[in-house]
Amino acid sequence: LQSNDCCVGTNFSEENMEPGEESMIKTTESSYLASPNLPDFHSCNPGWSSAFYGADCFGSEVHSYVKNLGKQKSSESQNIDAKKVELEQLLMMETKNYRKTIKFYQKLVQKERRNKGPEIKSMLPKLRGQLQEMKSKVQFLELVKKYIMYAEQWGVESCVLPTVVHSSRADTLDVAPTDEPSLLVYHNTPKHNCNNQNGIRDLQAGTPLGLMAYLYSRNAFLEGYVQQFLYTFRYFCTQEEFLQFLLERISSTLSSASLEPSTSFTKICNRSFYILQAWIEDCYSVDFATNTDLLYTLKEFISSKVAPLNGYGEHLLSLLQDASARKSDSTYHCSGMDKCEEEGEEDRKSLHSLCKKLSEDVSRKNFNWKLSKGMGPNTHHQRERLYTISSVLPKPCYNSFTEEFPISFAKADEVEPYLLTEFSVQQLCCQLTLLQQEVFHKCHPVHFLNSRALGVKDKCVAVQKAVSTEAVSLKVCNLFLSKCVQDQYLLQLLRNADSISTWVAAEIVTCHTSKMQVSLLSKFLLIAKSCYEQRNFATAMQILTGLENLIVRQLPAWKILPAKVAEIMEELKAVEVFLKSDSLCLMEGERFKTHPTIPSAHVLAMHVQQLETGGFTMTNGAHKWTKLRNIAKVVSQVHAFQENPYTFAPDFKLQSYLKQRINRFKDADIAALAADNCANFHQIPAEKQSRKIQDTLRRMKATFQ
Repeated sequence: LQSNDCCVGTNFSEENMEPGEESMIKTTESSYLASPNLPDFHSCNPGWSSAFYGADCFGSEVHSYVKNLGKQKSSESQNIDAKKVELEQLLMMETKNYRKTIKFYQKLVQKERRNKGPEIKSMLPKLRGQLQEMKSKVQFLELVKKYIMYAEQWGVESCVLPTVVHSSRADTLDVAPTDEPSLLVYHNTPKHNCNNQNGIRDLQAGTPLGLMAYLYSRNAFLEGYVQQFLYTFRYFCTQEEFLQFLLERISSTLSSASLEPSTSFTKICNRSFYILQAWIEDCYSVDFATNTDLLYTLKEFISSKVAPLNGYGEHLLSLLQDASARKSDSTYHCSGMDKCEEEGEEDRKSLHSLCKKLSEDVSRKNFNWKLSKGMGPNTHHQRERLYTISSVLPKPCYNSFTEEFPISFAKADEVEPYLLTEFSVQQLCCQLTLLQQEVFHKCHPVHFLNSRALGVKDKCVAVQKAVSTEAVSLKVCNLFLSKCVQDQYLLQLLRNADSISTWVAAEIVTCHTSKMQVSLLSKFLLIAKSCYEQRNFATAMQILTGLENLIVRQLPAWKILPAKVAEIMEELKAVEVFLKSDSLCLMEGERFKTHPTIPSAHVLAMHVQQLETGGFTMTNGAHKWTKLRNIAKVVSQVHAFQENPYTFAPDFKLQSYLKQRINRFKDADIAALAADNCANFHQIPAEKQSRKIQDTLRRMKATFQ
């Protein structure tokens, strides 16, 4: 079942197996056979892999496996329902065995920690390999399930797409296909795949109506077009226009859709439901949650027009309710809206950690939280200096983080950066990574589109501190339609990055001795190195930006920094060049599927801006789909990285302290802080300075004689 040419679907989850699994299989079977004219109530979100890989998402082994499904019994007809039932049974059994093996592995790990016996120690690597094989089987079956769900279901041939455009008029649905070449522009390519051995018609461009109509193409899901469209449609139509297009098709076909499953009525109606559900599942947070009028229009239509005639209406209303509750209650953004996925989130995290060497995770140790008590006679002097430094700082503000700093730790800032030195590099790296993951998992691929309109530029500081979200003019370089509502979470993401960079610089310039500055410089460099080695490129680049601050780079401490530590600065610059070299550099190979990754938000936004450069339309007014498809491929990596989270054990006290420090320094004037600290200036020895003064006086006397 393993294959190198198939990609793993994003909606894989390790569901909890309930005791009544046989009844679940029977229920699944009856749901497939009871109502053939309605779409099944499962997730319709194609996922990031569909947008990234396109038609290559499903390899040759997937096609062969689907072809052989349903042939095990000679008397059984090979129909789509039989394939689904057989696949569900296989998937349920493999998942059950997979979860049993996980539990057995957990028990062995606990025994190995208590008693390091040679037998258990030798069994763990073998069992870990078996876990990977079983995981690959389950993922492969999930991919097959997705293929069956999308293959030739409720779609129409390309030549019938003009009928979809005019389907708002019910009397034109069953007329002969019309020739409207202006809607879509194709390019014939000799490429062969398992679906079409006679060549492929590759979509090149289309009008807004044509591109929306292509969603009803038979292979739109399999080619990745649906997911790519959901990422990029705002360049050529508003959310209201897209919703109106879908609702008009549903309204004109709903009353006749249940008569005959093979008619255009049924195909267009059910595909409309599929697309609408996929849109809600994937883009609720960026389209519906930020646009109450759009959400109201959809709910009103479903309640009044769909629910009385079709059972799918209640399903959509329930989906909207769940999505709304998840948006308001959940900390992390989930790309899929399936309840089973959310229930299996903790299990996915635990599995990922189990498949690694748990002994290497230093952050899992229980560290004591101790405040520094100062260092002898210098304590009074330090507190005086802290008082003068704090006078140039803004008042603390905790709005940018999800929780306020506890009052019990409010006095921690009295000891300033001494507290950072009490924690290991690995501790600080892990907790900074978890904090970064918290804000990254709330973003969506759509947030990185049209960033020029938000004022994001190719500078070290992407967002000016003095510019608020409301003050940004959306009329400048706006690539979306003027009435298109755009979520501005990217600005919050970039301001968070800017705050961390300022915090790094502030912590260093407020050190009162060169020795402390060297210690803190070394610690931040080692933290950044550890971050990029663990593929947390966001925090690594934020620390690099803080260290490259003009004031910080002129500190005398750099001259006495150990050579090996100083070399890390060049490594970080090389990593920055690597990240800027290619928009898909982090998606190369297989590491991004097995290792957590957090990209640099500013670097990714710059890559998208580069793809957005140039015209979006051809001379005939058609929008370039090849350009939009490339943009969708680049931003899809956001969801790819979000499905594989870090599993470090959180240290909430250390996280609270870091949040408090970052919030305190986020708007600080680094030059003012540095001017109040003698350690930031090159010191001239007293004897040498006295000798210079005497020499100057002698020269002045000589001029008067």
